[in-house]
Amino acid sequence: MKSRTQGMMVTVDGTSISKGVILLIFGIMMTFMLTAIMTSLKPEYRISSSSINNIATTLNGESLVYLLGYENHYFTQSLPESSKEPNYSALVFHAATNINPDDPRSLLGRELPGFSIFDSKLVVAGQGTNYSNLPIESSPPLEVLLEEREASIENIEGDSEEDNQPVTPPEMTTGDKKVVYIYHTHSRESYFPHLKADSSNANNAFHPEVNVTMVGKKLGEELEAKGLGTLVDTSDVTDILLKNKWQYGQSYNASRSVVASAVNNNRDLRYLIDIHRDAARKDVTTATINGKTYARTWFIVGGNNPNAAKNLKVAEDLHHLLEKKYPGLSRGVSEKSGAGTNGKFNQDLSGNAMLIEFGGVDNTMDELNRTAKAVADVLAEYYWEAERVNSSTTEKE
Repeated sequence: MKSRTQGMMVTVDGTSISKGVILLIFGIMMTFMLTAIMTSLKPEYRISSSSINNIATTLNGESLVYLLGYENHYFTQSLPESSKEPNYSALVFHAATNINPDDPRSLLGRELPGFSIFDSKLVVAGQGTNYSNLPIESSPPLEVLLEEREASIENIEGDSEEDNQPVTPPEMTTGDKKVVYIYHTHSRESYFPHLKADSSNANNAFHPEVNVTMVGKKLGEELEAKGLGTLVDTSDVTDILLKNKWQYGQSYNASRSVVASAVNNNRDLRYLIDIHRDAARKDVTTATINGKTYARTWFIVGGNNPNAAKNLKVAEDLHHLLEKKYPGLSRGVSEKSGAGTNGKFNQDLSGNAMLIEFGGVDNTMDELNRTAKAVADVLAEYYWEAERVNSSTTEKE
Protein backbone atom coordinates (compact mmCIF):
# COMPACT_ATOMS: atom_id res chain seq x y z
CA MET A 1 0.00 0.00 0.00
CA LYS A 2 1.46 3.32 -1.00
CA SER A 3 1.37 6.28 1.32
CA ARG A 4 0.55 9.61 -0.22
CA THR A 5 1.96 12.72 1.33
CA GLN A 6 -0.07 15.84 0.69
CA GLY A 7 1.85 19.09 0.42
CA MET A 8 0.74 22.30 2.21
CA MET A 9 1.11 25.65 0.53
CA VAL A 10 1.31 28.95 2.49
CA THR A 11 0.38 32.08 0.63
CA VAL A 12 1.69 35.40 1.92
CA ASP A 13 -0.16 38.53 0.90
CA GLY A 14 2.49 41.19 0.26
CA THR A 15 -0.10 43.96 0.33
CA SER A 16 -1.10 43.14 3.94
CA ILE A 17 2.53 43.21 5.08
CA SER A 18 3.07 46.55 3.41
CA LYS A 19 -0.02 47.99 5.07
CA GLY A 20 1.15 46.70 8.46
CA VAL A 21 4.60 48.25 8.07
CA ILE A 22 3.11 51.56 6.95
CA LEU A 23 0.68 51.59 9.90
CA LEU A 24 3.54 50.82 12.31
CA ILE A 25 5.68 53.65 10.94
CA PHE A 26 2.69 56.01 10.98
CA GLY A 27 1.91 55.05 14.59
CA ILE A 28 5.49 55.74 15.69
CA MET A 29 5.48 59.10 13.90
CA MET A 30 2.18 60.09 15.51
CA THR A 31 3.51 59.13 18.95
CA PHE A 32 6.55 61.37 18.51
CA MET A 33 4.42 64.22 17.15
CA LEU A 34 1.93 64.05 20.03
CA THR A 35 4.79 63.92 22.53
CA ALA A 36 6.40 66.97 20.93
CA ILE A 37 3.13 68.91 20.97
CA MET A 38 2.37 68.05 24.60
CA THR A 39 5.83 69.02 25.82
CA SER A 40 5.84 72.31 23.90
CA LEU A 41 2.62 73.55 25.48
CA LYS A 42 2.71 76.33 28.06
CA PRO A 43 2.77 75.02 31.66
CA GLU A 44 -0.83 76.03 32.30
CA TYR A 45 -2.07 73.92 29.35
CA ARG A 46 0.02 70.82 29.90
CA ILE A 47 -1.60 67.58 30.93
CA SER A 48 -0.35 66.67 34.37
CA SER A 49 -1.11 64.26 37.16
CA SER A 50 -1.09 65.54 40.71
CA SER A 51 -0.53 61.99 41.97
CA ILE A 52 2.58 61.46 39.85
CA ASN A 53 3.78 64.95 40.73
CA ASN A 54 3.37 64.25 44.45
CA ILE A 55 5.32 60.99 44.11
CA ALA A 56 8.09 62.78 42.21
CA THR A 57 8.36 65.53 44.81
CA THR A 58 8.89 62.98 47.58
CA LEU A 59 12.07 61.78 45.86
CA ASN A 60 14.87 64.30 46.16
CA GLY A 61 18.16 64.17 44.33
CA GLU A 62 19.94 62.11 46.98
CA SER A 63 17.17 59.49 46.96
CA LEU A 64 17.56 59.02 43.21
CA VAL A 65 21.33 58.73 43.55
CA TYR A 66 20.90 56.02 46.18
CA LEU A 67 18.53 54.16 43.85
CA LEU A 68 21.10 54.28 41.06
CA GLY A 69 23.71 53.17 43.58
CA TYR A 70 22.04 49.76 43.87
CA GLU A 71 23.22 49.08 40.31
CA ASN A 72 26.46 51.03 40.37
CA HIS A 73 28.03 51.80 43.75
CA TYR A 74 30.19 54.55 42.27
CA PHE A 75 27.17 56.86 42.14
CA THR A 76 26.92 57.06 45.93
CA GLN A 77 30.56 58.10 46.28
CA SER A 78 29.63 61.60 45.10
CA LEU A 79 27.28 62.11 48.06
CA PRO A 80 28.47 63.98 51.17
CA GLU A 81 29.32 61.92 54.23
CA SER A 82 26.45 63.49 56.16
CA SER A 83 23.82 62.15 53.74
CA LYS A 84 21.67 59.22 54.84
CA GLU A 85 19.90 56.61 52.77
CA PRO A 86 16.17 57.40 52.66
CA ASN A 87 13.51 55.18 54.18
CA TYR A 88 12.03 53.70 51.01
CA SER A 89 9.30 51.83 52.86
CA ALA A 90 8.00 55.16 54.17
CA LEU A 91 8.17 56.63 50.66
CA VAL A 92 6.23 53.69 49.22
CA PHE A 93 3.68 53.94 52.04
CA HIS A 94 3.29 57.66 51.37
CA ALA A 95 2.85 57.09 47.63
CA ALA A 96 0.29 54.31 48.14
CA THR A 97 -1.82 55.91 50.89
CA ASN A 98 -1.00 59.64 50.53
CA ILE A 99 -0.24 59.62 54.26
CA ASN A 100 3.10 60.96 55.41
CA PRO A 101 4.21 59.20 58.62
CA ASP A 102 6.17 62.33 59.59
CA ASP A 103 3.20 64.67 59.12
CA PRO A 104 -0.02 63.93 61.07
CA ARG A 105 -1.85 66.55 59.00
CA SER A 106 -1.84 64.16 56.05
CA LEU A 107 -4.03 61.75 58.07
CA LEU A 108 -6.46 64.32 59.46
CA GLY A 109 -6.46 66.96 56.75
CA ARG A 110 -9.23 65.46 54.63
CA GLU A 111 -11.47 64.65 57.57
CA LEU A 112 -11.53 67.94 59.50
CA PRO A 113 -13.41 70.88 57.96
CA GLY A 114 -11.23 73.96 57.54
CA PHE A 115 -8.02 72.02 58.13
CA SER A 116 -6.90 72.71 54.56
CA ILE A 117 -5.69 76.22 55.54
CA PHE A 118 -2.74 74.52 57.24
CA ASP A 119 -1.94 72.46 54.14
CA SER A 120 1.40 74.15 53.47
CA LYS A 121 4.89 72.77 53.43
CA LEU A 122 7.01 74.52 56.03
CA VAL A 123 10.34 74.90 54.24
CA VAL A 124 12.16 77.15 56.71
CA ALA A 125 10.84 77.90 60.19
CA GLY A 126 11.73 81.20 61.80
CA GLN A 127 11.75 81.89 65.54
CA GLY A 128 8.64 80.48 67.20
CA THR A 129 7.21 79.17 63.92
CA ASN A 130 5.52 75.78 63.56
CA TYR A 131 2.52 74.28 61.79
CA SER A 132 0.14 75.73 64.37
CA ASN A 133 0.88 79.35 63.42
CA LEU A 134 1.18 79.25 59.65
CA PRO A 135 -0.11 82.31 57.78
CA ILE A 136 -3.90 82.55 57.71
CA GLU A 137 -5.51 83.89 54.56
CA SER A 138 -8.91 85.44 55.17
CA SER A 139 -11.18 85.15 52.13
CA PRO A 140 -14.19 87.34 52.79
CA PRO A 141 -17.17 87.48 50.41
CA LEU A 142 -17.07 90.51 48.12
CA GLU A 143 -20.01 92.12 49.91
CA VAL A 144 -17.99 92.07 53.15
CA LEU A 145 -14.93 93.39 51.33
CA LEU A 146 -16.93 96.29 49.89
CA GLU A 147 -18.43 97.43 53.20
CA GLU A 148 -17.62 101.05 53.98
CA ARG A 149 -15.26 101.44 56.92
CA GLU A 150 -13.87 104.62 58.38
CA ALA A 151 -10.10 104.87 58.53
CA SER A 152 -8.10 106.71 61.15
CA ILE A 153 -5.09 108.64 59.86
CA GLU A 154 -3.49 109.07 63.27
CA ASN A 155 0.21 108.06 63.21
CA ILE A 156 -0.21 106.88 59.64
CA GLU A 157 2.73 108.90 58.36
CA GLY A 158 5.19 106.62 60.13
CA ASP A 159 8.08 107.18 62.50
CA SER A 160 9.01 110.84 61.98
CA GLU A 161 12.27 110.48 63.95
CA GLU A 162 13.54 107.80 61.59
CA ASP A 163 12.17 109.47 58.46
CA ASN A 164 13.90 112.78 59.28
CA GLN A 165 17.37 111.23 59.36
CA PRO A 166 19.67 112.49 56.57
CA VAL A 167 19.59 110.33 53.45
CA THR A 168 22.96 109.14 52.16
CA PRO A 169 23.05 108.73 48.36
CA PRO A 170 23.63 105.08 47.36
CA GLU A 171 27.08 104.09 46.14
CA MET A 172 25.59 102.13 43.23
CA THR A 173 22.36 102.61 41.29
CA THR A 174 20.56 100.93 38.42
CA GLY A 175 20.22 104.31 36.72
CA ASP A 176 17.10 104.59 34.60
CA LYS A 177 16.46 100.85 34.80
CA LYS A 178 13.52 99.63 36.86
CA VAL A 179 14.56 96.27 38.27
CA VAL A 180 11.93 95.69 40.98
CA TYR A 181 8.16 95.54 40.51
CA ILE A 182 5.84 95.74 43.52
CA TYR A 183 2.15 94.95 43.32
CA HIS A 184 -0.71 93.93 45.62
CA THR A 185 -3.04 91.06 44.66
CA HIS A 186 -5.17 91.53 47.79
CA SER A 187 -4.90 95.28 47.50
CA ARG A 188 -7.49 96.16 50.17
CA GLU A 189 -5.93 94.16 53.01
CA SER A 190 -5.57 96.63 55.86
CA TYR A 191 -4.61 96.97 59.53
CA PHE A 192 -6.93 97.49 62.51
CA PRO A 193 -4.87 100.21 64.28
CA HIS A 194 -5.77 102.50 61.38
CA LEU A 195 -9.40 101.44 60.97
CA LYS A 196 -12.49 102.24 62.99
CA ALA A 197 -13.91 98.74 62.77
CA ASP A 198 -14.70 95.69 64.89
CA SER A 199 -11.24 94.16 65.38
CA SER A 200 -12.54 90.81 66.62
CA ASN A 201 -13.02 89.57 63.05
CA ALA A 202 -10.09 89.62 60.60
CA ASN A 203 -12.55 89.99 57.71
CA ASN A 204 -13.13 93.57 58.85
CA ALA A 205 -9.51 94.56 58.16
CA PHE A 206 -10.07 95.81 54.62
CA HIS A 207 -10.10 99.34 53.22
CA PRO A 208 -9.94 100.81 49.68
CA GLU A 209 -7.28 103.40 50.57
CA VAL A 210 -5.58 102.62 53.89
CA ASN A 211 -4.12 99.22 53.05
CA VAL A 212 -1.08 97.22 51.96
CA THR A 213 -0.46 99.53 49.00
CA MET A 214 0.95 101.99 51.55
CA VAL A 215 3.48 99.35 52.57
CA GLY A 216 4.33 98.81 48.91
CA LYS A 217 4.96 102.52 48.42
CA LYS A 218 7.25 102.63 51.45
CA LEU A 219 9.17 99.58 50.26
CA GLY A 220 9.54 101.19 46.83
CA GLU A 221 10.90 104.40 48.37
CA GLU A 222 13.43 102.48 50.46
CA LEU A 223 14.58 100.42 47.47
CA GLU A 224 15.04 103.58 45.41
CA ALA A 225 17.11 104.99 48.28
CA LYS A 226 19.29 101.87 48.00
CA GLY A 227 19.82 102.48 44.29
CA LEU A 228 17.31 99.96 42.93
CA GLY A 229 14.92 101.39 40.35
CA THR A 230 11.44 100.31 41.44
CA LEU A 231 7.94 100.36 39.97
CA VAL A 232 5.09 100.30 42.49
CA ASP A 233 1.69 99.34 41.12
CA THR A 234 -1.22 100.41 43.33
CA SER A 235 -4.02 99.05 41.14
CA ASP A 236 -7.16 98.17 43.08
CA VAL A 237 -7.51 94.50 42.15
CA THR A 238 -10.96 94.45 43.76
CA ASP A 239 -12.17 96.75 40.96
CA ILE A 240 -10.91 94.23 38.40
CA LEU A 241 -12.83 91.48 40.21
CA LEU A 242 -16.01 93.54 40.12
CA LYS A 243 -15.65 94.40 36.43
CA ASN A 244 -15.23 90.72 35.54
CA LYS A 245 -17.86 89.54 38.04
CA TRP A 246 -15.24 87.33 39.69
CA GLN A 247 -15.02 86.12 43.26
CA TYR A 248 -12.29 86.95 45.78
CA GLY A 249 -10.67 83.56 45.16
CA GLN A 250 -9.90 84.68 41.60
CA SER A 251 -7.77 87.62 42.74
CA TYR A 252 -4.59 86.12 41.29
CA ASN A 253 -6.26 85.83 37.88
CA ALA A 254 -7.18 89.50 38.19
CA SER A 255 -3.69 90.68 39.15
CA ARG A 256 -2.00 88.45 36.56
CA SER A 257 -2.92 90.71 33.64
CA VAL A 258 -1.42 93.70 35.48
CA VAL A 259 1.83 91.88 36.29
CA ALA A 260 2.17 90.27 32.85
CA SER A 261 1.75 93.66 31.19
CA ALA A 262 4.45 95.17 33.41
CA VAL A 263 6.87 92.33 32.66
CA ASN A 264 6.26 92.59 28.90
CA ASN A 265 6.72 96.37 28.88
CA ASN A 266 9.76 96.49 31.17
CA ARG A 267 12.45 94.04 30.14
CA ASP A 268 14.77 95.20 32.92
CA LEU A 269 12.52 93.93 35.73
CA ARG A 270 14.36 91.33 37.80
CA TYR A 271 12.23 90.91 40.93
CA LEU A 272 8.45 90.71 41.31
CA ILE A 273 7.08 91.29 44.82
CA ASP A 274 3.45 90.68 45.75
CA ILE A 275 2.73 92.29 49.14
CA HIS A 276 0.08 90.81 51.42
CA ARG A 277 -1.08 91.03 55.03
CA ASP A 278 -1.55 87.98 57.26
CA ALA A 279 -4.78 87.48 59.21
CA ALA A 280 -2.87 86.30 62.31
CA ARG A 281 -2.86 88.41 65.47
CA LYS A 282 -0.20 90.70 66.93
CA ASP A 283 1.54 88.22 69.24
CA VAL A 284 2.45 86.11 66.20
CA THR A 285 3.21 88.87 63.70
CA THR A 286 5.31 91.25 65.81
CA ALA A 287 9.01 91.16 66.70
CA THR A 288 11.05 93.43 68.97
CA ILE A 289 14.53 94.21 67.64
CA ASN A 290 16.86 96.62 69.44
CA GLY A 291 13.98 97.97 71.47
CA LYS A 292 11.72 98.69 68.49
CA THR A 293 8.75 96.68 67.26
CA TYR A 294 8.58 95.37 63.70
CA ALA A 295 5.87 93.66 61.67
CA ARG A 296 7.16 90.17 60.93
CA THR A 297 7.39 88.85 57.36
CA TRP A 298 6.56 85.52 55.79
CA PHE A 299 7.64 84.25 52.36
CA ILE A 300 5.19 82.07 50.43
CA VAL A 301 6.16 80.13 47.30
CA GLY A 302 3.69 78.53 44.89
CA GLY A 303 4.67 74.90 44.35
CA ASN A 304 2.59 74.51 41.17
CA ASN A 305 4.75 76.62 38.90
CA PRO A 306 7.83 75.81 36.80
CA ASN A 307 9.91 78.41 38.63
CA ALA A 308 9.17 76.99 42.09
CA ALA A 309 12.75 75.87 42.76
CA LYS A 310 14.19 79.26 41.78
CA ASN A 311 11.53 81.18 43.70
CA LEU A 312 12.17 79.00 46.73
CA LYS A 313 15.90 79.68 46.67
CA VAL A 314 15.33 83.45 46.55
CA ALA A 315 12.87 83.25 49.45
CA GLU A 316 15.24 81.13 51.55
CA ASP A 317 18.20 83.41 50.82
CA LEU A 318 16.26 86.53 51.82
CA HIS A 319 14.92 84.82 54.95
CA HIS A 320 18.46 83.95 56.06
CA LEU A 321 19.70 87.48 55.32
CA LEU A 322 16.87 88.94 57.39
CA GLU A 323 17.59 86.49 60.19
CA LYS A 324 21.25 87.51 60.16
CA LYS A 325 20.69 91.29 60.20
CA TYR A 326 17.27 91.45 61.92
CA PRO A 327 16.92 88.34 64.11
CA GLY A 328 13.32 87.22 64.48
CA LEU A 329 11.92 89.46 61.75
CA SER A 330 11.14 86.66 59.28
CA ARG A 331 8.66 84.04 60.42
CA GLY A 332 9.84 81.64 57.73
CA VAL A 333 9.26 80.25 54.26
CA SER A 334 6.42 77.97 53.18
CA GLU A 335 5.35 76.33 49.95
CA LYS A 336 1.71 76.01 48.95
CA SER A 337 0.45 73.68 46.23
CA GLY A 338 -2.31 71.24 45.36
CA ALA A 339 -6.05 71.54 45.71
CA GLY A 340 -7.54 74.39 47.72
CA THR A 341 -4.92 76.99 46.80
CA ASN A 342 -3.83 78.94 43.74
CA GLY A 343 -0.45 77.20 43.80
CA LYS A 344 1.17 79.66 41.36
CA PHE A 345 0.63 83.16 42.77
CA ASN A 346 1.85 84.51 39.39
CA GLN A 347 5.35 83.29 40.27
CA ASP A 348 5.53 81.39 36.98
CA LEU A 349 6.17 84.79 35.36
CA SER A 350 9.66 85.07 36.89
CA GLY A 351 12.30 83.01 38.63
CA ASN A 352 12.71 85.91 41.07
CA ALA A 353 9.06 86.31 42.05
CA MET A 354 8.00 86.34 45.69
CA LEU A 355 4.92 86.73 47.85
CA ILE A 356 5.65 88.43 51.17
CA GLU A 357 3.23 88.76 54.06
CA PHE A 358 3.92 92.02 55.89
CA GLY A 359 2.66 91.74 59.45
CA GLY A 360 -0.87 90.90 60.54
CA VAL A 361 -4.17 92.66 61.13
CA ASP A 362 -2.93 94.28 64.38
CA ASN A 363 0.34 95.81 63.21
CA THR A 364 0.81 99.57 62.97
CA MET A 365 2.16 101.60 60.08
CA ASP A 366 5.25 102.46 62.12
CA GLU A 367 6.03 98.75 62.51
CA LEU A 368 5.33 98.10 58.83
CA ASN A 369 7.55 100.97 57.71
CA ARG A 370 10.46 99.66 59.78
CA THR A 371 9.98 96.25 58.22
CA ALA A 372 9.82 97.71 54.72
CA LYS A 373 13.12 99.45 55.38
CA ALA A 374 14.68 96.20 56.62
CA VAL A 375 13.44 94.21 53.62
CA ALA A 376 14.78 96.89 51.26
CA ASP A 377 18.12 96.70 53.05
CA VAL A 378 18.56 92.95 52.56
CA LEU A 379 17.06 92.88 49.06
CA ALA A 380 19.47 95.59 47.92
CA GLU A 381 22.38 93.64 49.41
CA TYR A 382 21.13 90.48 47.69
CA TYR A 383 20.71 92.26 44.35
CA TRP A 384 24.14 93.88 44.28
CA GLU A 385 25.83 90.66 45.36
CA ALA A 386 24.10 88.81 42.50
CA GLU A 387 25.21 91.55 40.10
CA ARG A 388 28.80 91.24 41.32
CA VAL A 389 28.76 87.46 40.80
CA ASN A 390 27.22 87.81 37.33
CA SER A 391 29.82 90.40 36.35
CA SER A 392 32.67 88.16 37.52
CA THR A 393 31.27 85.22 35.58
CA THR A 394 30.91 87.31 32.42
CA GLU A 395 34.50 88.59 32.67
CA LYS A 396 35.86 85.04 33.02
CA GLU A 397 33.96 83.93 29.93
